[in-house]
Amino acid sequence: MLVEDHVLLREGLIALLELDPGVEIVGSAGCYQDALATIEASDPALIITDIALPDQSGIDLITELRARGSQVPILILSQHKSAEYIRAAFRAGASGYLLKDSNYAELMQGMRAVSAGRKFLCGSASTSILSRYVGDINGEPGRTPDALITEREREVLTRIALGQSNKHAARALGLSVKTVEKHRSNLMRKLKLHNTASLTMFAIRYGLVGKDQGSVN
Repeated sequence: MLVEDHVLLREGLIALLELDPGVEIVGSAGCYQDALATIEASDPALIITDIALPDQSGIDLITELRARGSQVPILILSQHKSAEYIRAAFRAGASGYLLKDSNYAELMQGMRAVSAGRKFLCGSASTSILSRYVGDINGEPGRTPDALITEREREVLTRIALGQSNKHAARALGLSVKTVEKHRSNLMRKLKLHNTASLTMFAIRYGLVGKDQGSVN
């Protein structure tokens, strides 16, 4: 199900997605009210929605659907790249966030990720969020965020960015799985990041892994 108020973009996306034999478009809408009615009638397995809609926002749509008890994965497709919009979307219950300057491969990656129950944040959105921390984090001007983490946390972060599970990271570092989980939780708290994609982009940004090594899901 696709919710997008610009007709040309909406029809173009529908035509593009329908080229994939694994994708079936069950409905589309250009505004909040039509979206609610179409979603109820079509019962989609995945919703892609813009934030900017002519009557109410895509975030309002997510909030309403979650209030109704819907657990359907919802992928935001937006031109808004500010951290405030991204945080608001995830707080409302979005499953993923994709910018409109993303390519088709990243769109499909996002659709697959949220359909599988994972959170997704596209690379350019991750970079936008992480850039806020450079030179000013936790009220400490001039201190880069990678200086806030311990050497062991840095080792765990590198393993996460390389796509290793907690179990594999624990084995490689000679730690228990619970200890790795604790370090992972501390990393997210200290860096104010909320998923593996964001942690991976952080690791790439600060040179802990190369761009060709990071595994962002």
